[in-house]
Amino acid sequence: MQPLGPDLPHTHPRPVHWLATATALAAVVAGAAVFQPSDAKATTDTPTTAAAPGAGTPGAPGVKAPDPTTADYPVDCGPETVDVTDRASGDLDGDGRPETVAVVRCHSATGTPPSGMYVLAQPDGKGKGEAGRPRIVATFLDPEERMSVTDFALRGTKVSATLLGYSSQQVPRCCPDLQRKVNWQWQDGKFVLKALPVAGSV
Repeated sequence: MQPLGPDLPHTHPRPVHWLATATALAAVVAGAAVFQPSDAKATTDTPTTAAAPGAGTPGAPGVKAPDPTTADYPVDCGPETVDVTDRASGDLDGDGRPETVAVVRCHSATGTPPSGMYVLAQPDGKGKGEAGRPRIVATFLDPEERMSVTDFALRGTKVSATLLGYSSQQVPRCCPDLQRKVNWQWQDGKFVLKALPVAGSV
């Protein structure tokens, strides 16, 4: 399996999708797709410990992490449902309130639908009819980029994953042939994407 291509600089914190372009080796080049949570104001200088979904976090007794199964994701699955395939919770921005990172994809009995990865915060109660739904405050990966997520983890305030992709339309959708390890962390008021070096590179 070939690695995903070289890094792109982090985009400004606004809702834009991942970028994908071909390199000489037909690898995928991916950039961040996040925006700043409207009420986040702290940095990741304060270490935190990930908590189980629905549990309180250190420093915020009784504050529950957003439940990813109740969120309304911007994913078009047609008649199928959206499955939450992985999740982890912790105080990612150091504001004393837990967020939840959810990995989702459309339900399918066969094949591997592309994944989406979202950061959820507690509802603000301002949206009509949405008082109980978690807010999506950042998009790490949009399903439109046709990638899958594996090795997902939240350690302290760092979210890490391996992204799997395809070098061409001819590659069967069951069998991705590209991969790249990445992580995200809250720094200077925004989530910052870092693509880890490819094995054997300088």
